Amino acid sequence: MAFRKLSGLVFFCFFSMVAHAEDIQINPTHPDQYTVVRGDTLWDISGKFLKHPWQWPQLWNYNAQIKNPNLIYPGDTVYFSIVNGKPQLSFSSSAQYDDVPDHSTCILREEDFKNGRTKFPVSEDGKLLPCIRETHLDQAVNLIPMDKIAQFLTSPSVVGANDLPNAPYVVAIAGEHVIAGAGDKLYVRSIPVAKSRAYTVYRSGDTYRDASTGEILGYEAKYIADASLQQAGDPASLSVTKSSSEIRRGDRVMPNVEEELTLNYFPRPPEHNITGSIIGVLDGVSQIGLFNVVVIDKGTRDGLLVGHELDVYQDGKVIADHYSALKNDEVKLPNELAGVIMVFRPFERVSYALVMKASQAIHVLDKVQTP
Repeated sequence: MAFRKLSGLVFFCFFSMVAHAEDIQINPTHPDQYTVVRGDTLWDISGKFLKHPWQWPQLWNYNAQIKNPNLIYPGDTVYFSIVNGKPQLSFSSSAQYDDVPDHSTCILREEDFKNGRTKFPVSEDGKLLPCIRETHLDQAVNLIPMDKIAQFLTSPSVVGANDLPNAPYVVAIAGEHVIAGAGDKLYVRSIPVAKSRAYTVYRSGDTYRDASTGEILGYEAKYIADASLQQAGDPASLSVTKSSSEIRRGDRVMPNVEEELTLNYFPRPPEHNITGSIIGVLDGVSQIGLFNVVVIDKGTRDGLLVGHELDVYQDGKVIADHYSALKNDEVKLPNELAGVIMVFRPFERVSYALVMKASQAIHVLDKVQTP
């Protein structure tokens, strides 16, 4: 019996993949082979072989040996070649298997080797019995770095003009405290009926505007804390269960809304051309780089979906042309490709996106567009 203990295995399934007729574009600097290391993502690995990592499933379709690219582990090696004009992959696993009889009850754990185990079971005729070797394997590599977006999957939120001003608000904090945190009690006006037991405390954040027209697209509701309703009323009593910063009087309170969370991502371009701009960056970051989260001025109304990939172009500078025959002549330099983002949380008119690649500095107001 082949025994393999999988510790903390994460199985990512890709659903509703869009097939693109575009030929696979190979990265001209691709390696002939690559051994997966801890911290790699499938996006990283695909980018070593392809110009467009979202074409990864098409590459796998040419290869029957690799049954499921979602289950790749540190130590596994992927080999690349071109056969009859088509890209081919082969695969060698770092997994170790020990063939042992089904009736074996001897288990060798990793700590047994560290502790110098010397006693092993023997048969009636004095022969050493085979043992099962138990090994804790590394977790399968993620498609994208989930830890970079986890905190933004539910908060902050984007709301309408009247959502926060009309929401219940903190009027007082128990114990005459000026600010509150986890474990404190809040008095909130007004929650006369218990529509939910779980609430979120928000504070007004940025106003999101269309980069071209200045039209207001939505308002940021900054996450402050989670709270549970103890008693409905006017004021109602809530207990703070978790907080990211201090809670103040006047902070707004809204019932938790169950959102459909997507945990399986695969970047792919939108089905039609979309052009927009970066209008903000989350988590208090001033310099935008790899794995930062940005806000763009396009959303579901424009056709954006979870997983859509967009190129980022740094806006070309306008410089003085001192050699022109025209006095005070200026010329605008072309826009330069600066990176790639992936939409992971689209709202109606804006979206949150993760910077998946950054070849140079990215800034607010840089352009984004379908690859």
